[in-house]
Amino acid sequence: MSEPVYDYDPAAALENEEGIAIFLADALETGDAGYIAKAMGVVARAKGMTELSRETGLSREQLYRSFSEQGNPTLKTMLAVMRALGVDMTARPHKPAA
Repeated sequence: MSEPVYDYDPAAALENEEGIAIFLADALETGDAGYIAKAMGVVARAKGMTELSRETGLSREQLYRSFSEQGNPTLKTMLAVMRALGVDMTARPHKPAA
């Protein structure tokens, strides 16, 4: 008998602004644009694309396209979505890997 396969959706675990901020900070630290876009998509689904569309003025289709693994959201889109999610993007000095 084979092991059951479970579909895990990380969006289900993102229930508050602190969890969202930690999730996005981890994604941003990778420096991988595709991974960051996909992580933003996970967060957007957790919030609800319809609600996020209403709050940002961006279409649901644009949000899905921007935050897919192949997406390339503009800075304006990223900032609008992060504001609607209740998180801020910040900068700090880069520390190279040891």
